[in-house]
Amino acid sequence: MDRLPKIALPAVFIIILLIILISKSAVTIGSGEAGVLYKTFGGGVVTDEAPLGEGFHIVAPWNKVFIYEVRRQELFEKMKVLSSNGLDIQLDASAWFKPKYDELGKLHQQIGDGYVQRILLPTIRSAARSVVGRYTPEQLYSSKRDAIQKEIFEETKKIVDNQFIVLDEILVRDVTLPPTIKDAIERKLKQEQESLEYEFRLEKADKEAQRQRIEAQGKADANKILSASLNEQILQDKGIEATLKLAQSPNSKVVIVGSSKDGLPLILGNN
Repeated sequence: MDRLPKIALPAVFIIILLIILISKSAVTIGSGEAGVLYKTFGGGVVTDEAPLGEGFHIVAPWNKVFIYEVRRQELFEKMKVLSSNGLDIQLDASAWFKPKYDELGKLHQQIGDGYVQRILLPTIRSAARSVVGRYTPEQLYSSKRDAIQKEIFEETKKIVDNQFIVLDEILVRDVTLPPTIKDAIERKLKQEQESLEYEFRLEKADKEAQRQRIEAQGKADANKILSASLNEQILQDKGIEATLKLAQSPNSKVVIVGSSKDGLPLILGNN
């Protein structure tokens, strides 16, 4: 009984020590995350092995694990940029990105967990200023939004690809012009639309006039051909045919008085 406390005290101490070591060594990596291992006595950041995946891990208590989110993330930014003629333009854009999973160790070693602020955001701002500076406010307002979105994406991607970052897309959500410039552009676009509408009406009227001229010319040509094809015998046959139809009409009273100069009978009288 006297020896029990002497044995129990070291055992308790060892158990407590083991609990501390396990708590320091246990690492749980959540969903959509990955861990970069730092070996204090083994060369620092591990860059030649895959990152630690999701789940529970045991590492040496003197080592460290730096956890990164590896899912697609969104960065929203409002930027003040200048157009080609020096006017202030506000650009609202979003970037979809994530770190390169297989190169997460290099990202941590060379840039660190502040890579969004250190690399991605300054690159997007620089690309946006460069691209927007090539266009006028009229182009930005009307037809070039898709073009500048594509160009900003391509210029940003060219740089961040070498910085262990995957850039999936850049979306230009809004382009805000100074109110006076916006009003002037809208008036100009309205005038251009009215001008196009007026030209359309003129073109339509011109085509209708051409159609009527062609139709009139066709009728004139048909009459000319018909007149040329009629001779005295055809006219006489037509006259006889018309006379017979008139004579057979129940509403007519036929009186033959003689014959006319062309040999056709004369019909007079009616009910």
